[in-house]
Amino acid sequence: MGEPHLQRYLDDHPDLESIDLLMPDLNGLARGKQIGRSLFAKSFREGILLPRSVYGGNICGETVEATDLGIRTGDQDQPCLLEAATLRPVPWANRSTAQCMMEMHGTDGTPFPASPRQVLRNIVKRLHDDGLYPTVAVELEFYLFRDALDDTGRPLLLIDPVTGREANSTQVYSMDELALAAPFIDTVQRYCQAQGVPASAAVAEYAPCQFEINLAHRSDPLAACDDALYLKRIVRQAARNNQALASFMAKPLAGQTGCGMHIHVSLFDEQGNNRFSARDGELGQAIGGLQATINEAMLLYAPHGNSYRRFRPKAYVPLSPTWGYNNRTVAMRIPAGPEKARRIEHRVAGADANPHLVMAAVLAGIHHGYRNSLATDEPIEGDAAGQREPTLPTDWRRAIDLFDDSMWIRDYFGHEFQSLYGTIKLDEYEDYQREVTPLDIRWYLQTV
Repeated sequence: MGEPHLQRYLDDHPDLESIDLLMPDLNGLARGKQIGRSLFAKSFREGILLPRSVYGGNICGETVEATDLGIRTGDQDQPCLLEAATLRPVPWANRSTAQCMMEMHGTDGTPFPASPRQVLRNIVKRLHDDGLYPTVAVELEFYLFRDALDDTGRPLLLIDPVTGREANSTQVYSMDELALAAPFIDTVQRYCQAQGVPASAAVAEYAPCQFEINLAHRSDPLAACDDALYLKRIVRQAARNNQALASFMAKPLAGQTGCGMHIHVSLFDEQGNNRFSARDGELGQAIGGLQATINEAMLLYAPHGNSYRRFRPKAYVPLSPTWGYNNRTVAMRIPAGPEKARRIEHRVAGADANPHLVMAAVLAGIHHGYRNSLATDEPIEGDAAGQREPTLPTDWRRAIDLFDDSMWIRDYFGHEFQSLYGTIKLDEYEDYQREVTPLDIRWYLQTV
């Protein structure tokens, strides 16, 4: 399978020694294995075997036995088929190495139904079947820290080479802030170019040492989310190679803004016309669907305990399902620009979320709005926080319950995915609640 493409790649890279085989788990972490040259042909022809428990792991990489993918069912292997079209070099490797995406399949040849990439494929197909063709883009925010933690295990901001002091000021869109991280950004750009990742811009964000890298719009949502996965890998490796630490954690610093993942979506018909262009009724249906499903999808937008620390007032993070034109305080922003390029920018998810699942939730919400001809409320002008009561479920356990009970999730994502993802998140929540934090000790040890 994919052998002709592999052969072309080998002809172009005769010194290739190994391939990293990647498969994102439910938390968006790249799992897999590395194979040597002697296994190339066989692996691309027959696939490789990996345990189903890859999809039963929590954020710490431990198998959640309640998923029935681990020891109780024998920790069974399943075939994983390689997607040769995703072959690309790994420019930071010490020897000639490539990377390639793969997809787990059942013994009957069908894709594993709870795979995040397969879930996204299924939802995109539902849009295509109704003559709707999304073009999408992903924006990711992250922090760049020193490559050492303080005595309490907290991250340290970069040192300004001019002043010799910690960079602790907020200089949004500052070119000086970009200059501070210039060697790192240059490395990211070089790696992106080598891997064909369409990174289009880098900006300094709303906190010291916080940055955003934008990916170009693509008509293939799966490829766009694969790019986001590649970009995360590139950013982390570029940071290591520049003696730094990159983090996509939603809220790594208590006193600073969090890191978001913004999803841009425009929708086209079979003739290539933008369905959002000068058609407020259709735009309203799409937004209405996103508003109607946002609470049930919150666990996909904010999958971790730390994710919910990002949701606070005056932080450019929405607290209710608002929308508006050219307004960064709302959940669904319609950016400025010509009508023919009109799109929705979905601003709810954190950078810690799985991009394939966030994209799936956004597209499923839009499709739900179209299929049910949903209406939306009036667009917000000015600060949304002062005009709408907070209604998003900013409690992790509440988000888990809404996800588990959602018939919309079951319809679009499938019962197996809903059960598996909900089980893993409940297990993580219970472990998180059992932890005694430094704040517990500081507040209660000598006072109660």
